[in-house]
Amino acid sequence: MKDLLGFEKRLHAKVMELEREIVKEELELADLNVPAIVIEGQVYRQVLRAEEAYQTASGEVRVMRSLYKDRSDPGTRAVVPMEYRLGLVEGRWTPLAAQEAAWVVAQVTPKVAGELFTRMGNMSPSRSSLDRLPKQLSKRWEEQRAAFEEELHMLEVVPDYAALVAVSLDGVLTPMKDEEGPEKRAEAEAQGKQASGPSGYQEVGCGTITFYDEGGNLLRGVRIARMPEAGKATLKTMLLGELGKVLAERPDLQLVALADGAKDNWTFLQDKVASRVRKSVCILDFFHAAAHLSDAFGAAYGEGSVKARANFDKQRRILLEDPRGVDKVIRCVAHLCTSHPRSKRLKQVLGYLKENRHRMQYAECTELGLPIGSGVVESACKTLVTQRMKNSGMRWTQEGGQAILTMRSWCQSDRFDRAWALLAATYQVDVDVIAPVIEIRGRFDKV
Repeated sequence: MKDLLGFEKRLHAKVMELEREIVKEELELADLNVPAIVIEGQVYRQVLRAEEAYQTASGEVRVMRSLYKDRSDPGTRAVVPMEYRLGLVEGRWTPLAAQEAAWVVAQVTPKVAGELFTRMGNMSPSRSSLDRLPKQLSKRWEEQRAAFEEELHMLEVVPDYAALVAVSLDGVLTPMKDEEGPEKRAEAEAQGKQASGPSGYQEVGCGTITFYDEGGNLLRGVRIARMPEAGKATLKTMLLGELGKVLAERPDLQLVALADGAKDNWTFLQDKVASRVRKSVCILDFFHAAAHLSDAFGAAYGEGSVKARANFDKQRRILLEDPRGVDKVIRCVAHLCTSHPRSKRLKQVLGYLKENRHRMQYAECTELGLPIGSGVVESACKTLVTQRMKNSGMRWTQEGGQAILTMRSWCQSDRFDRAWALLAATYQVDVDVIAPVIEIRGRFDKV
């Protein structure tokens, strides 16, 4: 019986070996072996030639190349013109290898990524290399993020059939490597303050901009996530930048601001987003409103009781379908508060409904074909953050977490290839060779 599995593995290994040889030749052709070069106006002189290993998409190759230094400053690092000319990423990866590694590590852990590459029989980067690469890429992206985002905006257009754009904001608690966390919580407790959230967890902010057609069908969207930051400042700035580009291109779009009841979300969405557009509507996520309503009947009649479920189903339908549903539901909950004056939860729900009543016109919004649920941003919280960053034992630094979030945002916004092209281009730099000076002596040299 023929061993097809073994044959395929041997064939693949041979093909990868040939590919490595060809890529190695291409790398060597880009090497310079001259006395001096100029990079971005700075003169560098050759100091030595040495062999180095580079990671290609087909595996590691070793290349003999020249190193140059600025001899006027002994403290500077040596440069390798071959790496600049070909745009090698972080002086280690060929562009394709780096692109593949970055995409895979955005989806799975470096350990799983390493195992995946090994099984595929192509490159075999170390776990530490796969861990470092996203951080290095993210650092470079952040240094030029505003310019890169402007370029992305220029490369994209609003979908032709878009009739409305929805903007949402939310957050999800994420485990952090916060060595000061226990001390901060202890200090808060000593001051009589309530330490919010699980120990060691902080909120990652998520935002979405989503396009819908006239029938309410989702066309496409942009997802953004930022590591914990006071007031979600960077996330909000990025959302405003995205929205500004959209409205400049399509000022006719209906705008819908969608979120749960968090006050900070609405301070931003209502004051900074909806106020910029004449055709704008603010909507409290219906499912959050319904969950609070369910809590009210559970508090009044017993959690999960038949009476609680029956009353909730009735009032939920009224809230969703009756043009005056929010007023009727508020009166119902107010009556429950009167009947159960000692229930703190009922008072909380009543306050929640009253505070958000102007954002709960669900029957009218449904009639107009507007989305009434913030499921898109909640999905972003789950798929951007939770699925990748909340596995057992994980703890994140700001730097490491943002590296993953940035690339996952590219992937889920259909931007990965465009964003990668912008980033990869920064690694490629022109290198000029200094022409040798030839001394010419003539008949008048001694005059």
